[in-house]
Amino acid sequence: MTRPRVLALAEIKPPEMAARLDADYHLIHDLTEAADAEVVLTAGNVGISAQQMAQLPALRLIAVNGVGVDAVDLAEAQRRGIAVTTTPDVLSLAVAETALALALAAGRRIAEGDRFVRAGKWALGGKLPLGLSVLERRAGILGYGRIGRRLADLLRGMGMEVLYTARSERADSPDTFRPDALMLAQDCDLLFVTAAGGSETRGLVDAKVLAALGQGGIVVNVARGPVVETAALVAALNAGTIAGAGLDVFDDEPHVPQALRDAPNCVLTPHIGSATAEARRAMAQLVLDNIAAYFAGQPLLTPYEV
Repeated sequence: MTRPRVLALAEIKPPEMAARLDADYHLIHDLTEAADAEVVLTAGNVGISAQQMAQLPALRLIAVNGVGVDAVDLAEAQRRGIAVTTTPDVLSLAVAETALALALAAGRRIAEGDRFVRAGKWALGGKLPLGLSVLERRAGILGYGRIGRRLADLLRGMGMEVLYTARSERADSPDTFRPDALMLAQDCDLLFVTAAGGSETRGLVDAKVLAALGQGGIVVNVARGPVVETAALVAALNAGTIAGAGLDVFDDEPHVPQALRDAPNCVLTPHIGSATAEARRAMAQLVLDNIAAYFAGQPLLTPYEV
C-alpha cells in the first residue's frame, strides 16, 4: 500500500515519535519534489510562506508542531482553503515552567552564580551581588492565552498577586486586568511576555514599557523575540533601568546579538520553552493525530481558526 506523501519542513521529537511518522508516511524534505504533497509538517519558528505554498498546488493541510503561527502565511492559507493545525494546551505547562525558571534565575542570579563558582571567584573570597526575591513581587502577564493563564495558575499557587493584559477583560479570571502593556508594567515588578507573535505585537515592550517596569523590575520573554524591542532592552539593562531579564526567544534565532550576550543580569536559553520529553511527545502525538485525521477524512483535532 502506498504511503501518503508528507513534506516535512521540521522534525518532531522524541525519536520514537519521529519513527512513527516515518513509518506511516513517505516523508519528503525537498520542497521542489513535493508538488503532489497534500500535507506539510512545519514548526512555529519555521512556518511556511506564500511563495512556498505556491510550489505546492495539492496542499490541503499545514500541521504546525507548536502553537506559534506568525511564520505561517495565514492569509494565503485562508485564501486557498488550506487548513492549519497547531498543538495547543499540551505545551502550556512546559513553557510556563520555563518562564518561572527564567524569572527565578534572573532574580536570584542563578546563572551568574554558576559562572562565579566555576571561575573560582568564590574560592578566592569573592562575593556575588545580592539578588531579588521573586515570589514577593507582583507579576504581570502580557498575553493571557493558554500559556499565560497556566503561568498565572502557577504564580497564584505560590502566593503571588497576578495582573494581566489581553485584548479584553475576562469576566471569569481571578487575576486583575490592565488595558495595555504600559499600565501593566507600571503596576507590576515581574513582566512575563507570553503574547502571540506577529505584526500586532512587534515591539510591544519598548523603552517606555521598560522604564515603567522600573529599576527593580525583571522582564521574561517566552513568546517571540520581536515582542520585546531588543535595542531598548539592551539599553535598559546596561543603564540599570530594569534589574534583569530572562529570554528564551530572540529576533533572529539562533543568532543572539552580542549586546544581549554581554548585557548584565540577562539569562539566556535557546528557545527551550516546550523542550521537555513529556511536552514534545504530546505535541508530536497531536501532529500525528491531525495528519491521520486529515487522510482519514475525519475532523481535525486542533484546527487553528484564522
